[in-house]
Amino acid sequence: MTTTPAPHPPHHEPDAPRDLVGIGIGPFNLSLAALAHPLAELDSVFYDQRPAFDWHRGLLIDGARIQVPFLADLVTLADPASPWSFLNYLKARDRLFPFYFAERFHIQRAEYDAYCRWVAGHLPGLHFGHQVDAVRWNPERDVFEVDFTQIDTDGEAEALGRTYTRNIVLGIGTEPYVPDPLKPLVEAPGVPVVHAADYLAHRDTILAADHVTVIGSGQSGAEIFLDLLRARPAGREKLHWLGRTEAFAPMEYSKLGLEHFTPDYTRYFHALPEGVRDRLVTSQWQLHKGIDADTIAAIHDELYGRTLHGGWPDTVLTPGVRVRTAGRIATTRIELHLEHIQQNARSRLTTDAVVLATGYRERPLHRILAGLAPYLRRDSRERLRVDEQFRLVLDPSITGSDCHVYVQNAERHTHGVGTPDLGLAAWRSATILNSLTGKETYPLPYRTAFTTFGLDHHPQVPQARPAQLLTPLVDGR
Repeated sequence: MTTTPAPHPPHHEPDAPRDLVGIGIGPFNLSLAALAHPLAELDSVFYDQRPAFDWHRGLLIDGARIQVPFLADLVTLADPASPWSFLNYLKARDRLFPFYFAERFHIQRAEYDAYCRWVAGHLPGLHFGHQVDAVRWNPERDVFEVDFTQIDTDGEAEALGRTYTRNIVLGIGTEPYVPDPLKPLVEAPGVPVVHAADYLAHRDTILAADHVTVIGSGQSGAEIFLDLLRARPAGREKLHWLGRTEAFAPMEYSKLGLEHFTPDYTRYFHALPEGVRDRLVTSQWQLHKGIDADTIAAIHDELYGRTLHGGWPDTVLTPGVRVRTAGRIATTRIELHLEHIQQNARSRLTTDAVVLATGYRERPLHRILAGLAPYLRRDSRERLRVDEQFRLVLDPSITGSDCHVYVQNAERHTHGVGTPDLGLAAWRSATILNSLTGKETYPLPYRTAFTTFGLDHHPQVPQARPAQLLTPLVDGR
């Protein structure tokens, strides 16, 4: 096995339909591309409008770690022998022994980003600087038409193109969410209100502000608050940290709790009634929106360390608060109108900079799927229906031709809390490829959790594999 696989893109006739077109190249479609790479019979291509792979650049804070083990890379949990694994990346960079001695099960975000960039830089079939404009169904040829625009390095349109495909995988990811009361402040020039997604790009400006407020009680908010706290002088920190949740709560990270991020739970969740699924999604926030226990401990340690000489840090940490409205005072200061949910009390906070760690939302698919609107099937809340194999439920006039549209990280309402989790990326990609090829291209485990999530399911106990016979030594030695 080569350390860095050599590209071998297949020859493709311009009008011939491809087997697969991926739209968006984030970690999930990059996982799909990596697992599709050795399948010589599969003609696939992936498009992304960005000039290069880019994953949460504004949150690559020094020391911040991803919240899944390194085994949750792009391929390992489906194909541990893949040349696109994180361990093979380390080998290619001559870093395998240092990583071995570092004994890190959870790697830094920046290292995960560098690994994905390595894969994206060597994997064939990825086309950055290609913006997909429209997707249509061609009933005469029984294929999808995908129109795209090539974008030059200055972001200007360079050329138009079209490709045909039997299958599409949408992996356009999420976008930063800004609460309505704060949108005017973010859009106003010169006002230091930024989303966490852009934190590092504005870090120096934020640190220069006299008083800083962080809004959001999840992992990103905690990491940004800790980063700011460490950079401010003791006793003159002038930091506020506000969150809507009732506490700065730790993420559920018990071993049985983590079984909610298994294929077993994903299948169980998908089979539940729509109303039950909707109630579960809102109640399970602590499974994925809580704060890593080590980060909470680091914040407390930093705060405690500032009391050792009798002082007290100039910080306010208040959960259970929502921002009702916000406005500017003069041109540089910001006034936040707050409401404490439990006390039913209101107050005002004046600050000089705001970081919005208010999370992300799935990017809407209606623009890119507008040409398929008559063929889409929706649930009672007008959301796209997604079957167990991550395929949009389409009109039989399309699916009858064995053509499908798959989604990645756009199916939380049908597949549950594990949808955005990196730990399920390789399994979902393998599931999609097995569905697309019509065979068990990647053998997947039947059972993945000790928990049995429903009464109507009696899990089988997987049979142990027979032990490999060993060749006896000569003369009994």
